[in-house]
Amino acid sequence: MVVRGRPRGFDRAAALRLAMESFWEHGYEGTSIGDLTARMGIRPPSLYAAFGSKEALFREAVMLYEGMEGEPPLRALNDAPTAIAGIEAMLRANVRSYTLPGRPTGCMVVLAATTYTPSTEGIRDFLAEQRRAGTAAVEERLVRGQAEGDVPPGADTGALAAYVMSVQYGLSLQARDGATREQLDAVVDCVLAGWDATVAARVAAAGTG
Repeated sequence: MVVRGRPRGFDRAAALRLAMESFWEHGYEGTSIGDLTARMGIRPPSLYAAFGSKEALFREAVMLYEGMEGEPPLRALNDAPTAIAGIEAMLRANVRSYTLPGRPTGCMVVLAATTYTPSTEGIRDFLAEQRRAGTAAVEERLVRGQAEGDVPPGADTGALAAYVMSVQYGLSLQARDGATREQLDAVVDCVLAGWDATVAARVAAAGTG
């Protein structure tokens, strides 16, 4: 006779999305198990049975966030005809995402864990890995631009990618502080206006290094 476990009495996917929103809004440390179970409409034993632990739930929530919010800007980056067009498309897509009404503002991967304790070093490292992947994607697009002729061959793609991502992180923080889409788009305008000079400076720096 096969003994079956007690059937789960909730929609796991829907509960995960609610957990994602809690972590996105309040951060890892600022979201307690009680907060999560209240938001998800389940009891702690059900949470642990379905997700294992708070950290495991958070990691899964981040991956859900990346699939929902991270993939469209990444596609915009890669589908554009030039590297700078892709960077603009990525930044503007993120501005739209960061400022949509009716949900948390800013980027979950940037804002969900800004302080750390020894017990949350794993979370720190996990989020840092996600951010490094974003920087690597921008650098790969710049390298492709060099191969296709729209980025100078001597440009320091690593420094340029770090610059772009620093702007993106700043957009996220400003969105959390209440900046509007129009205000953040103006920051992107500044990046575009100074792009050629920035690239030229990194070409010169690479040439003298």
